[in-house]
Amino acid sequence: MKNTQLSYYYILIIHAVIALAIFVAPFLSKLYAILIFIIGFLIVYRNKNKNNEVLLVAAYLVGAEVFLRMTGANLNNEYVKFSVIFFMLMGMVYSNFSSNSIIYLFFLVLLLPGILITINEADISVDIKKVLFFNLSGPVCLAVCALYMFKRRISFSELQNIFLAIGFPIVTTTMYLFLYTPSIKDVVTGTQSNFETSGGFGPNQVSTILGLGMFVFFAQFILFSKSKKLMLINAGLLIMISYRAIVTFSRGGVISALGMIICLLFILYFSSNTKGRAKFTYVFIVTGLITAGIWSYSSLQTNGLIGKRYANKDALGREKKDRLGGREEVMDADIKLFLENPVLGVGAGLSKEKRIQLLGEEVASHNEITRMFCEHGVFGIFGLLILFVTPFMLYINNRQHLYFLSCFVFWLLTINHAAMRTAAPAFVYALCLLSVQVRNPEKTENPTR
Repeated sequence: MKNTQLSYYYILIIHAVIALAIFVAPFLSKLYAILIFIIGFLIVYRNKNKNNEVLLVAAYLVGAEVFLRMTGANLNNEYVKFSVIFFMLMGMVYSNFSSNSIIYLFFLVLLLPGILITINEADISVDIKKVLFFNLSGPVCLAVCALYMFKRRISFSELQNIFLAIGFPIVTTTMYLFLYTPSIKDVVTGTQSNFETSGGFGPNQVSTILGLGMFVFFAQFILFSKSKKLMLINAGLLIMISYRAIVTFSRGGVISALGMIICLLFILYFSSNTKGRAKFTYVFIVTGLITAGIWSYSSLQTNGLIGKRYANKDALGREKKDRLGGREEVMDADIKLFLENPVLGVGAGLSKEKRIQLLGEEVASHNEITRMFCEHGVFGIFGLLILFVTPFMLYINNRQHLYFLSCFVFWLLTINHAAMRTAAPAFVYALCLLSVQVRNPEKTENPTR
């Protein structure tokens, strides 16, 4: 136990040092990105994926993606998604996959008509390869992750290690943000999403990954803090990550985190016995106190502007006309385009240009649901039905998966405000499909091996 704690402390310190090193010498970020892939490959190759090492490597990449983009380390915009796909395929080579997961191959087939339309009807000025990669890398990453994880048996402690693999690079991201903008008061002047508090990168994506970090360390705090020292460290990480997520002024990631935490508490409460439920009084009180403290400090540091942001008001306290930062118009345009092309859709990636006629400008969609049926028509609707129904069909016989609802809620909320720009929603969605046992599963008779 002591060795485990020491390793945990050292890993946290190392990731804080990584943030400092890259802040001082930015060129190290590209080296960091390359090393993640190389070291991950060597770990999987050496162990032949006997313990699902690909999940840990992919999880780490997911947690690091926004930091890599923030510091200019990505070799290309889809570097992490392609890397995750590579490791999932590598895992399938070593450990096979469930034949029942073929439903996600069918999901990929449903995307083909939209691709053909794009190839045939795209304007000559459109870079078809770029458009298809940008819009389909997320769904393809999701499908490949789902193929690997479908009913793959792991223990709950192994699942927590996967989340920690996501969480460690988020610690690096958080430390980097504190170095980048140590004084929030100096850079917050309004209620719009703030690039200065987001490391100079997109607040929406930063908020999304920090929101996922909030959940990781909340779960670590209430379930895996075996000593007072661990409890204080995990609480401190939760507070710092939550604070930096809030002051991005991008609400999506924070709301997603709250949804995940509420789902976890709900499942834990109703899966506990009477004695266990009694202890939840303290959990609720501590959670409430931490939440109140973080919000109060955030409000103080932003001179009350964060409260206006969440109340959908501008800096002067006036109610804003739209509640979703202009996304309502894009969603309405998607629906109109779908009604005009209900069977095949407008073509994968072409909705952005089609909206020029409706909105007068070229705007990318932040909502994966409306984009799917706009660009893929009825095939997109069938694809979405697969994504919505399949996890719950598995959950009927998978009640020990305590993070199931949290993972599903993260995916659902994230694709509604940040589409699938990053690998996080794809990977976390696939985690819903794991067959989780609170006790270590038997190594024999694993149908996915």
